[in-house]
Amino acid sequence: MESLARFPRATSAFALDIDPRHVEATRSAVATRKKRLRVSVRHDDFFYIDWRRVLDDLPEPVLVIGNPPWVTNAELGALGSSNLPRKTNLHRVNGMEAKTGKSNFDISESMILHLLRCLDGKEGAIAMLCKTQVARKVLGYAWKHRLSIRSSKMYRIDADRFFSAAVDACLLVCKLSATASNRECVLYKSLRSRTCFARFGYRDNVLVADLHAYERWKHLAGDDAYRWRSGIKHDCAKVMELLPEGKRYRNKLGELVSLEAKALYPMLKSSDLKDGSLTAPTRRMLVTQKSMVQDPIHLKEEAPRTWKYLLSHAELLDRRGSSVYKKRARFASFGIGEYSFAPWKVAISGFYKSLRFRVIGPYRRKPTVLDDTCYFIACQSREEATHLASLLNSSIARAFLGALIFWDSKRPITIDVLRRLSLTAVARELGG
Repeated sequence: MESLARFPRATSAFALDIDPRHVEATRSAVATRKKRLRVSVRHDDFFYIDWRRVLDDLPEPVLVIGNPPWVTNAELGALGSSNLPRKTNLHRVNGMEAKTGKSNFDISESMILHLLRCLDGKEGAIAMLCKTQVARKVLGYAWKHRLSIRSSKMYRIDADRFFSAAVDACLLVCKLSATASNRECVLYKSLRSRTCFARFGYRDNVLVADLHAYERWKHLAGDDAYRWRSGIKHDCAKVMELLPEGKRYRNKLGELVSLEAKALYPMLKSSDLKDGSLTAPTRRMLVTQKSMVQDPIHLKEEAPRTWKYLLSHAELLDRRGSSVYKKRARFASFGIGEYSFAPWKVAISGFYKSLRFRVIGPYRRKPTVLDDTCYFIACQSREEATHLASLLNSSIARAFLGALIFWDSKRPITIDVLRRLSLTAVARELGG
């Protein structure tokens, strides 16, 4: 009703909600308004509406306003909700990326994108309350697929104050046009701000956080001989991560166990890499394979106490939810290869807001492994790792990467961003 009051010249309106109480309240309020305004209030599921037909029936310019759910498809599925979009590979991620989490998306992302596609080529605007990260993903998709967006603005919202939600949120406003197209978004600090404080956009098929910095350093982009890897994914820290106590090990269940050293490796996590106080690894990771194709059953003969330990915690390991474990050997982990056991690595945390690359070496004559919150380049010598770290920690490499990183993201540093930097180009720029 507030929207109708704000736009008194509107002649037609369509409202939808899945909650019958909201629908009834809206219908009662609409009944008191002027009859010249044609209003349809519908109780239905967003994903079963023919939105193209609904929007075609409305006169242009069309304004679409909404506050879609701030949950992911996985969260709704866990709650047993059936109010889900039809399963599609929205961002064309490959099978392995989908299995390791990239296929999980916010419901609001699916809803907003569907509306934008239905509005493509029309005159109008869309205004949506959503997570900031969702707004960026929506714009990235729209720009990549050249949807007809004339201008985009994001107004920050204090979600904790207004919605008791501990997330970065915004009002996303996109003006649409049948002809014009623009690939930049203006950012405002609040709904009342009139002066923008930043811009981001789409360049060279990538979402760019700082357009000015990217234009300055984009010549450092390119493919490289060095390949970034993710750490080992096991999804069961209670069993697979342990602390040494004398000649035994204590797991996160509080149990003190005796295991062979064969499958235990010194390990580091994101929190170990976040600042300059990197010390010797205190944890150990139980690594059941040397490659993705190896069956952990080999431990039954080679490390019988370890195998017995795994069997005693089979219930926890068998309950791991990720689809990467389906059709794989029992007790398997993921993200394991020869690179995992390289003696030296250059590594960085994916979670912390710091572009600080660390040289990781062996510990007590065993390679140090990383968990899946970290990214690394495998190296064969200290000299190689030290050289690569010096390139990555250079001001120009950090400037290039910083231009691509949205620091308010849950995991700001991603393997996709890291892979865009050419270390060869950095070395050439530095004269090395």
